Amino acid sequence: MSERELARITASAPRRALGVGALGGLGLLLIWIAITTPPVSILWLAFLVGAGVVSLVLAQLMWRATAISIVLTEEGLFDSTGQEIARTEDITRVDRGVFALKPSNGFSLQLRKPGRTVWRPGLWWRSGRRVAVGGVTAGHQTRPVADILALRVSERPAREG
Repeated sequence: MSERELARITASAPRRALGVGALGGLGLLLIWIAITTPPVSILWLAFLVGAGVVSLVLAQLMWRATAISIVLTEEGLFDSTGQEIARTEDITRVDRGVFALKPSNGFSLQLRKPGRTVWRPGLWWRSGRRVAVGGVTAGHQTRPVADILALRVSERPAREG
């Protein structure tokens, strides 16, 4: 990620607080219900405590993941730690339509080559050939990045041909 930064996507502070707060609140609520009114079945008690702990862990993961940002360079999308999300030459399609499989205020990318599965709750995920960016991000930051990537993808055949 040595090239200059074209755009940056960061987590919106209110959305970040709401997302982490909702997951953390759900976890605490489930554990509180398990303690104050334990169900008769030990399986239901284990489910409530387990789901509460999982929610608290996910809240912590989201808090850490949304502390970083996504950077668009000439080479592609990277996070602020330098981890590659998608290279520009590997992107075949940018989708940000209403019915697209994408996070809130975000977009999805279709890649030529599959990558390893990565999940940064609230910020981005990759599974196979699909990358999705968004969640607790601001729309005014994700739209220009999607537009730049879509423009590069649409211009590619003219440059290669």
